[in-house]
Amino acid sequence: MPPTSAAPAEHPWPGSEPPGLSPDPEQVQLRESLRGLLGKYSDIDHVRAIADTGLGYSPQLWRMLVDEMSVTGLAVPEQHGGLGYGTAELAVVLEECGRALVCEPVYSSAVLGTHALLTAPEAEGNPLPEVLAGNLVATMSSLDPATDDLRATPSPHGWRIDGTVTHLTGGRSADIVIASAETAGGPRLFALQPSNDAVRTDLRVLDPTRRQADLTVRDCPAVALTAPDATPAARSRLRDLATLALACENTGIIERLLEMTVEYAATRHQFGRAIGSFQAIKHRLADLLVSLERARSASRYAAALYAEDPHSARLAVAVAGAVCTDAAVHAAAEAVQLHGGVGFTWEHPAHSYLRRVLGNEAAQGDARTHRTRVAALIGV
Repeated sequence: MPPTSAAPAEHPWPGSEPPGLSPDPEQVQLRESLRGLLGKYSDIDHVRAIADTGLGYSPQLWRMLVDEMSVTGLAVPEQHGGLGYGTAELAVVLEECGRALVCEPVYSSAVLGTHALLTAPEAEGNPLPEVLAGNLVATMSSLDPATDDLRATPSPHGWRIDGTVTHLTGGRSADIVIASAETAGGPRLFALQPSNDAVRTDLRVLDPTRRQADLTVRDCPAVALTAPDATPAARSRLRDLATLALACENTGIIERLLEMTVEYAATRHQFGRAIGSFQAIKHRLADLLVSLERARSASRYAAALYAEDPHSARLAVAVAGAVCTDAAVHAAAEAVQLHGGVGFTWEHPAHSYLRRVLGNEAAQGDARTHRTRVAALIGV
């Protein structure tokens, strides 16, 4: 029988590259500014120290990222209070945050939370303005029935929600939670604002710089973001954004791991010469560079397409998820090994990057999962 999967949408730019694929001067300036800020306030020692605090991130650095770098409103349309840039600029931010291994809620709030709230920006009670201002921190669940066990019922003053959301990124400190809930008419997406009596249970996770928690609410007020018939499309779009965001973050991680490893290979001497001069080491470093370029090309291409039309970008996002996950896992393992004895100590920065890479893989699926999606999208 012929495959029944729908063919991907036609490429919207036949014979040319999508807008935003080649970095423009504004993107270069954004990258330089953000790298300077994070280099000053978010080195690896800072990240590890902040990750052990009760909040899990630095409120001071988060405020600088919001006020000085506009991370929350960068890719938000101007009519909704943002700067009107696109996903290509957001990709720059995510790459740099991956390089610096930031634990501030850029991924969970500035990307997922903000864009989930943009699903219904005019909805009464939508906390989007406060999230854009950085006064409230948002996060989004996986929007999957396996994690979102919620039931919503209408009331005279809006919707009320009961149930549990599991494996919620930043769930301990989030003020706003976007999740899916069952209603009498079918599943819908809601923005919840848990009260003080909500039960938050911290989870033991591989990556301490990106915490997770389970959240249980009772009679929690919520704002409906989608109607039942619009929920599948919104859920698909937001899941793609989550995959794309981590692909961009992984690209930044690969770049930093390669730099770190090349620097070590140039300074570590064995048998009277730098280990980077040995052919075997050169070949492995060259393979890492190829992995970086593959990941960079895949993630930036997907970001450029997503900025123009999220539906047409589905295939590119799945490819980026597969390529960047594979490349990041490979780069992290190579960085640990090529640093030799010191690389295998928990104190070395490579281990923190390895944990983030494996945490990202668990959050959005391994390369096999993304390749399975690629096959479905092309009808194989």
